[in-house]
Amino acid sequence: MPETALPASLAVVIIALAAAGAWGTSDFGGGLLGRRAPIFGVLVATQGVGLLVAVGLTVARGEPLLTGRDLALALASGLLGSVGVGTLYGGLALGRMGIVAPVAAVMTAVTPAVIGIALEGAPRPVAGGGMVLAIVAVVVVSRVAGHPGDDRPSGLPFGLAAGLSLGVLSFVLSRVDDAYLLAPLAVLRGVQVAVFVVAIVVGRRAWRVPRASWPIAIGVGTLDLFGNAAFLTAARIQLAPAAVVSSLYPVVTVLLAATVLRERMTRSHAVGVALAAIAIAMIAGGSAG
Repeated sequence: MPETALPASLAVVIIALAAAGAWGTSDFGGGLLGRRAPIFGVLVATQGVGLLVAVGLTVARGEPLLTGRDLALALASGLLGSVGVGTLYGGLALGRMGIVAPVAAVMTAVTPAVIGIALEGAPRPVAGGGMVLAIVAVVVVSRVAGHPGDDRPSGLPFGLAAGLSLGVLSFVLSRVDDAYLLAPLAVLRGVQVAVFVVAIVVGRRAWRVPRASWPIAIGVGTLDLFGNAAFLTAARIQLAPAAVVSSLYPVVTVLLAATVLRERMTRSHAVGVALAAIAIAMIAGGSAG
């Protein structure tokens, strides 16, 4: 029988592109929902959908139950994800999507690199240069926040907090045994739902999502889970290119915001987004062996 399998490098690119597309679209949908419904209701709805899908697929795949160290890592990922997703969706809802998304992406790429330096020593020159460029990109993107006529804040603090949390989450989740794929994602979603429900009850926050918005919530939750599963699959084949391609998800969010919401794209903003993409590529590419 002739060999039809894709080369590993091409497979990584295709799978990671799928992850980027899913994440970028789900982030746009989540931010849009946050403008139409209470943010905590959006978080419970989207992450609850992801939980149901993850549990169902985990059972269908026959994955074993998480125990010991792997369970602890998945629980920690859930707490980090609660902070990361909460601040990301809050920023996308309250601020400008074209600023929050790329800043969060840069921080998500830089954070694991910093952890890697602490554990493994200084990076290669390309990766180090990428980290410097990432900081420049954050500054350039943040400088476009104050244009006359813009009635929304930049959302920069949300993007920074989200990227930091999600960057640490990526590192922690990568330490789970390769035998698991969807089980840790199910635990992660379960913790997130629990945290957001507690926040609603304790804070007596509004949470009801209009019935007309539920189809979007279902799509967002499903796409977000698909993006996570696709990234983990690609990263287990070859981590560096998977990180490069999948971290370009803000391009999808920015394009959707520009075409659907007509958010203004200034020249400086475009330069900042381009620098962010280059920085992510340098960080991940410079980390390759």
